[in-house]
Amino acid sequence: MDTRTGLPVVGMVGGGQLARMTHQAAIALGQSLRVLAAGENDSAGLVAGEVVQGHHTDLAALRSFAAGVDVLTFDHEHVPNEHLRTLAAEGVVVRPGAGALRHAQDKLVMRERLAKLGVPGPAFAAVAEVDDVRKFAAEHGWPVVLKAARGGYDGRGVWMLDGEAATRELVPELLAADTPLLVEARVAMRRELSALVARSPFGQGAAWPVVETVQVNGINTEVLAPAPWLADDAGHAAQDLALRIAAELDVVGVLAVELFDTEAGPLVNELAMRPHNSGHWTMDGARTSQFEQHLRAVLDYPLGSTEPIAPACVMANVLGAPSPPRMGPDERLHHLFARFPDARVHLYGKQERPGRKLGHVNVFGERMEPLRERARLAAHWLSHAEWLDRYSVH
Repeated sequence: MDTRTGLPVVGMVGGGQLARMTHQAAIALGQSLRVLAAGENDSAGLVAGEVVQGHHTDLAALRSFAAGVDVLTFDHEHVPNEHLRTLAAEGVVVRPGAGALRHAQDKLVMRERLAKLGVPGPAFAAVAEVDDVRKFAAEHGWPVVLKAARGGYDGRGVWMLDGEAATRELVPELLAADTPLLVEARVAMRRELSALVARSPFGQGAAWPVVETVQVNGINTEVLAPAPWLADDAGHAAQDLALRIAAELDVVGVLAVELFDTEAGPLVNELAMRPHNSGHWTMDGARTSQFEQHLRAVLDYPLGSTEPIAPACVMANVLGAPSPPRMGPDERLHHLFARFPDARVHLYGKQERPGRKLGHVNVFGERMEPLRERARLAAHWLSHAEWLDRYSVH
């Protein structure tokens, strides 16, 4: 408890942009968010009032950090699960708990558990040797998707294998490096969706509208909220599925259920048990942002309204340009606001490099297509310092 405010202290492991934006939400709630950051120049470390330097794999650093907070949560899933179990055994309130978080840390564990629950997903198998991939492909056909069971994100740790030659070249190398692997059938999908929900220890659940996520080279570039052309019953079914997964796995906090939209219905792709890129639109487009909701959930406060504030909202990520822009970020912001005064800009304080997520732009209003073009134009300007005459959404 913070003796200055009489309010509990939340500790967030990880100093990235998710912790930075959680800190912003904490200010409005009067909370004292403490951040465990690997470096003083981490995104959250630049703005949070209480920053402790330490690494998420260091049990001693985690112990010391947890001693000063009422509840421990995360802006990534990379804290060793055995460390979380140790902290919980020592009396630390960890949310989400180690048992739940394991399903976001290990894709094979997730697949096996969801299959037992009857949750729809692509066919999969564990890979211990090259023959496991061959046998799987013989049953399900080439190409197949090879995944690192742990550690991959933003397209990393995912490989498309189109036949025997690619399998012989890659799989032995990964196995020799002790990379845990699984193989999945390639899914014929129409698009990708995300069902974002939150759950409290009391068991209260809340769901935002299902959104469409646009991926380029494995990186989310846009989020369309709500997902266009998604029937109401299909959206409600996806929300119910995400809430069911949250309850079955005993998730506390925000849960993103990433989905493949197929002709046969949605298939679960991955889980994230933290605020998620597909929920950044909620900062400006919903009554309660995912960051405030995560804080409410881990503190077991009643959850906030997830109602959108406009018929449509588009989030576009600002990704680092291939070469340094011709003007600095301050001048880029000046020009952007002159052209798009309604754009809601969220920058993460990161050094620019090609492809890096530097921030995002939200725009909201009545119609999706013009909003999408405005968001894309704004994000491209912020990253490249060049105006496009038009940025087609087709």
